[in-house]
Amino acid sequence: MKQLLFTLVLYSFATFSQKKYPTEYFQSPVDIPILLAGTFGELRSNHFHAGVDIKTEGKEGLKVYAVAEGYVSRIKVQQFGYGKAIYITHPNGYTSVCGHLSAFKDEIESYIQKIQYKKESYETGNIYLKKDEFPIKKGEVIAFSGDTGGSGGPHLHFEIRDTSTEKIINPLFFGLQVADDLAPTVNALQAYPLANDARIYQQNNTTKIPLKKIGKGQYTTGRIFAYGLIGFGISAYDQLNGATNKNGIYSLEMLVNGKRHYYHDVETFSFSESKFLNLLIDYAHYKKYSSKIQKLFKEEKNRLSIYQSLVDNGKIDIQEGLSYAIEIIVKDFKGNQSSIQIAVIGQSNNTLLKKEKDTTNFKIIAENFQKFKEKNVTVAFPKNTFYKDTFLDFLVEDGVAKVHEPTIPLDKSYTLTFDVSKYSALEKEQLYIANLEYQKYPRYVYTRKKDSTFYTTTKTLGTYTLKKDSLSPEIKMLFINDKQWVSKSKTLKVKISDADSGINSWRATIDGKWILMQYNHKKRVLTYNFNDKKLFGSKHLFKIIVSDNVGNTSEHALTFFRKI
Repeated sequence: MKQLLFTLVLYSFATFSQKKYPTEYFQSPVDIPILLAGTFGELRSNHFHAGVDIKTEGKEGLKVYAVAEGYVSRIKVQQFGYGKAIYITHPNGYTSVCGHLSAFKDEIESYIQKIQYKKESYETGNIYLKKDEFPIKKGEVIAFSGDTGGSGGPHLHFEIRDTSTEKIINPLFFGLQVADDLAPTVNALQAYPLANDARIYQQNNTTKIPLKKIGKGQYTTGRIFAYGLIGFGISAYDQLNGATNKNGIYSLEMLVNGKRHYYHDVETFSFSESKFLNLLIDYAHYKKYSSKIQKLFKEEKNRLSIYQSLVDNGKIDIQEGLSYAIEIIVKDFKGNQSSIQIAVIGQSNNTLLKKEKDTTNFKIIAENFQKFKEKNVTVAFPKNTFYKDTFLDFLVEDGVAKVHEPTIPLDKSYTLTFDVSKYSALEKEQLYIANLEYQKYPRYVYTRKKDSTFYTTTKTLGTYTLKKDSLSPEIKMLFINDKQWVSKSKTLKVKISDADSGINSWRATIDGKWILMQYNHKKRVLTYNFNDKKLFGSKHLFKIIVSDNVGNTSEHALTFFRKI
């Protein structure tokens, strides 16, 4: 095996952090040059990326190696998330995690399959193991790369965690070597008035500031006339040598008149705080434009631990007649940096264009439990569902409930309830609650059904309605026909789909006995490996039943022949 031992160059901006971690203890989990499709701390939907995504040359089945000695402490197989994942606890106080695997090594795969067949379920939940069950040596093959779970294509998700605290740490601190001499790219700059009397160009609205690139990694703006408490936000990404992926940045810093006013980096964080990413970014901008602006100021309810050296939480108080030299510095892990030079002039006058005040019939007091009803729809918000007091748009027309716009992040789930007492028993069976964020593609949301009400819990504001699904799922056999010989086939594949509420479950058998079928939800294909179970005789009956989310079912059966 081509050993890619960890040899990390110490960079001045991260020297202290690197000294905290062993840089020569772990080896690479793969034996190919490291190219990253995703970096640690990257901004994802509602969370930070908790590891690095290592490219596997677009293929599945590459050998995955134990990065150090230890033992398999946990295994989890799930349809989404990390898919097939393995956790190895090491004696130096860290745990490594590999996800989106296609298979584990033979002994582990056999162990897991016994559990799956006993439960008659592909998903296993967390399986915790003792130290003596699967001891592992450094460099041992533990699994094979894949595309399982919520993966966007074949790659290896790799993490390192502190075993005692479960905090995730940037794997690059442990010496994973990547080539990167490219500075981050800055896409956009925004300025925010942070008080009622604050202004940017005499407006109390968020303002996009044009950027001019003046050199490699160097940007500037025209003079900004502002007054009062303001803040800035940027959109930026980083690229590594040999890869086109637009990855996340490592650190963000702001200097005001030469002194540090704001700083954060993604050295480490905990899973419990990851949700506060929605307060780090301009959430409303993200929901409207699918672009993430990182704020260089901290919101009051933001409990992220990534911040350091904040002055006034990164907010800048611009005074009349004073000038401010502001520099924003964006870095990647290797220390490559880009910067924006901003000149702000303190200027106010009697003219101030203010945005209209938000007023509706429904006011949310964040610290109180609140419940509202309109026609046949009720919404109930637990205490501190919202991060701050909010005027809520709540309207029900023609059976469609608009619960504000999906532009406000929530800390907790709220309950949305529809009164369905007017529907017949058959209609109730086929109805479900759907989110209409994308009008052409209503999305099923988990619907709990009582006799006269349907309800769901969600952290997403937006538009909801009741939808009817009377169509059964579709089943299509791939590469096999009824009464066909398949002696040379390694797998049996079935494509399943549902045009409305979506696939909920499936059950497949051969000769009346349950078989394990792995579902690739991106391709909508179920796969059975003939090596899983020994078949007796040459004639066999395959049968599959597929159900959607309201209980409509389809069934398909065929006979096949296979030599013993």
